[in-house]
Amino acid sequence: MPLQRVKMKLRSPKRVRFAIDLDDMSDAETSGGDPVWPQGGRDEEAVAPEDVHLLEVPNGSHGGPSGNSPGLIQNNDRRRRHSSADEDDFALLHGRFEKVPLKDFHAEIRAFKDVEDFLSRTLLMLDLQKTGLPQIIDAMVKKLLEKKEVSSQTSLEEARHAIFTQDSVHTLSKTIQGTMTSDVSGFDFDQNWICVMCDIPTVTKRHVVIARLHGPANLGSNSQEVQFVILVMAPVREKSTKSSLETARTFATLFLDMDFRHQLLLAESEYEFKQLLHTRTKLLIEEQGLPENRKSHLLLSAFEQEEQEGGQSRFPIAQGLIRDLKRRLPHYLSDFRDGFVGNKTLHKVTSTTFFLYFACVLPNIAFGMLNDNNTNGAIDVQKVLFSQCVGGLLFAFCGGQPLIVLLTTAPLALYTKIIYSICEDFDLNFSAMFACTGLWNAFFLLIYVFFNTSKLMKYSSRSTEEIFSLFITFAFSADAIKDTIKDFNKNYNTDACHGVNYSNSTNQNASLPTNSSLTTVSAMTTVGMTTTVSMVNATNSSVVGVSAGGGVAECLRENSILFLLLMLGTVWLGITLFNFTKTPFLNAGKREMLADYALPVAVLVMSFFGSYVFREVHMKPFKYKERDQMFELAPLHLLPAGAVLAAAGLGFSLSLLFFMDQNISSALVNAPSNKLKKGAAYHWDLFVVAVINAFLSIFTMPWVHAALPHSPLHVRALADLEDRVDQGHVHQIVVHVRETRVTGVISHVMIGLSMLMLPYPLAYIPRPVLDGLFIYVAITALYGNQLFDRILLFFTEQSAYPPNHYIRRVPQRKVHLFTVLQLVQLLVLCVFGFSPIPYMKMVFPLLIMLLMPIRHKIIPNFFEPKYLKALDGHAH
Repeated sequence: MPLQRVKMKLRSPKRVRFAIDLDDMSDAETSGGDPVWPQGGRDEEAVAPEDVHLLEVPNGSHGGPSGNSPGLIQNNDRRRRHSSADEDDFALLHGRFEKVPLKDFHAEIRAFKDVEDFLSRTLLMLDLQKTGLPQIIDAMVKKLLEKKEVSSQTSLEEARHAIFTQDSVHTLSKTIQGTMTSDVSGFDFDQNWICVMCDIPTVTKRHVVIARLHGPANLGSNSQEVQFVILVMAPVREKSTKSSLETARTFATLFLDMDFRHQLLLAESEYEFKQLLHTRTKLLIEEQGLPENRKSHLLLSAFEQEEQEGGQSRFPIAQGLIRDLKRRLPHYLSDFRDGFVGNKTLHKVTSTTFFLYFACVLPNIAFGMLNDNNTNGAIDVQKVLFSQCVGGLLFAFCGGQPLIVLLTTAPLALYTKIIYSICEDFDLNFSAMFACTGLWNAFFLLIYVFFNTSKLMKYSSRSTEEIFSLFITFAFSADAIKDTIKDFNKNYNTDACHGVNYSNSTNQNASLPTNSSLTTVSAMTTVGMTTTVSMVNATNSSVVGVSAGGGVAECLRENSILFLLLMLGTVWLGITLFNFTKTPFLNAGKREMLADYALPVAVLVMSFFGSYVFREVHMKPFKYKERDQMFELAPLHLLPAGAVLAAAGLGFSLSLLFFMDQNISSALVNAPSNKLKKGAAYHWDLFVVAVINAFLSIFTMPWVHAALPHSPLHVRALADLEDRVDQGHVHQIVVHVRETRVTGVISHVMIGLSMLMLPYPLAYIPRPVLDGLFIYVAITALYGNQLFDRILLFFTEQSAYPPNHYIRRVPQRKVHLFTVLQLVQLLVLCVFGFSPIPYMKMVFPLLIMLLMPIRHKIIPNFFEPKYLKALDGHAH
């Protein structure tokens, strides 16, 4: 019998204890039966809740082996085996995993009776102010001993002896715990709750105590974030249906549901807590009795569920659109109600609203400046803000999935520049050409909607989504880097900074003063001659030189240094606050609040530093010119027929970009790991986006579509998260998301009001703060991106690899090969997406479309199906 781990603990120079940990052994090894744990090479299947089993887990064990099927784990029989001599000095500790099936509340009558019986006499301890395992157990046992019938039959010491393996080592003897599949490790212990069992000979009845801890407690390596502890005490001699195991299995099945536990956390009284238990029991009886619930719906994608719901239709036109409406309309009122009702909802909605406001309005200013330069003022900051306000509000009210965020993006600004260049080359009216392209784009999008083309996204795997998401991250970072380089070339690396002087027409060199005390500007004005102007400012030591060619060369090195300081300061402060929940400072509530407001705080603080603290360093504000007329219909009648056909070609290419951007963003928002309940609306969302952009086009307003990474970050901002600890690596999972339209509505109303703050006070936000926001958004979008995690493995020592499921189930060289193939696809996207040749970028949408056939036709030639499933699948 092989031993997986042997631990030696030196208690004192004269006393040594050997603990043999058999956590990773199969049942075949421990009891002679069939193995409980499959081997790491086998496929790991995500299963439905009714297929999940209860297993026995030694509390304080180090987790099961790789490739396990999900289940609840129970530690069946942990006991001491003493040698005949010196049993006080030496002991063997035996641990065993055993599968235990979920309680069937529909078929097993005892399950409902247990809950009904114990609800009337179950002891509850809400918000227990204890953190250590012995203290928690003692408090729960003492609560039981307050009953005369219990105190007369047992004692605290006897209960401790039954609950723990021995007095000197506080390890629980028998527990039930949950497991689940996960995107990170493939197999995770559910560390939010634990059920403790004990059998006492002198007790005549079963007793249950449920404790909700005030804060998460660390009770062992597989129980490091426990918030619920269930203690079941039962007689030793009891019929099998009333044993401690069967009773614990009843309550463990109830607590297995994450949403139900979230509701219990919000319960404010014992009555409300018990009512939730009663309601959940009745719901399980109904759900488990339905034949369709005997099969897993969790394994189906949104499109597969749609096909099951609708079946085959004789008239498939717009069927996807109709099903989306049927799915989402019943939740329309709750989309608003859920923005106000619930624990911490107002706090989360407020912080998310401010996050959305800053995450949208600052890129709007940046892209408005870019469009202003590219179109010679035809599209400026004012128009971009108006487009964001109108488009965002319409989608927040009318869209199917309200968590999607619409935004104008860098690729759209690039398309606008291409259209403007074409208009200049062929002497066409820009507004008319822009509107015509936008209308063609809307036309093609409507065709995609009515022919249910979004169903093609079922072939978009996690690999495709992460490649595109990482490209968008690079695009945000590239914009910030280019702005930094441009500022340094303009202010730091100028000829004036290097002491280069220009000569006038008399070939006499004008010397630049170097004395910093000079505060005047000396100038010579000569008709018909080029004059050199030299200036030294005592405040910031800036030097301005007018060259022979008439260009102005300035030396403003302090501007570039401040640019770098503000940009990196915004990133540092934002990321530090974003990760503040992982620090031990303050309390959990204040840490969460600081993390929720990370972006607004970073922007406001660094804007204060840039505009007030360093006010003597004059940074150029963004260009703004008030428009006389915002709503001017595009003169489409001025376009010749050839230009209309050319606009159709541009519109088709643009529609592919819209189609992929919109649907990939929707797929990331509706990912199974986000646990959204109200359903997706791919077809309806695309329809609404088409209508919005048709309206914007006729007034020469910039286009908008679903944005990455803003949409997934919006989901995360509205989510309640739980920490999971696996072999020292901490990751977070989503417990509950507030699916509301309120954040989108309020934030875009605020963006509309921001038009009244042009140019000031919005001009007080320095440009480097905008670039810092770009990098902040890019970095936070990397959290949970498995492609980025696997890239880091190239530079990580093997012994420090995280216990991710693909690390456990896929050979290392296959993991690296898959990463390299993804990087090749990403490189091709970057070559075309960042090409200095504008017309090359028009091929970019086609390349995104090609990612799907490459994944399904070429990549499988390099990998076995089971490896691809581990590397490129969503855990449910």
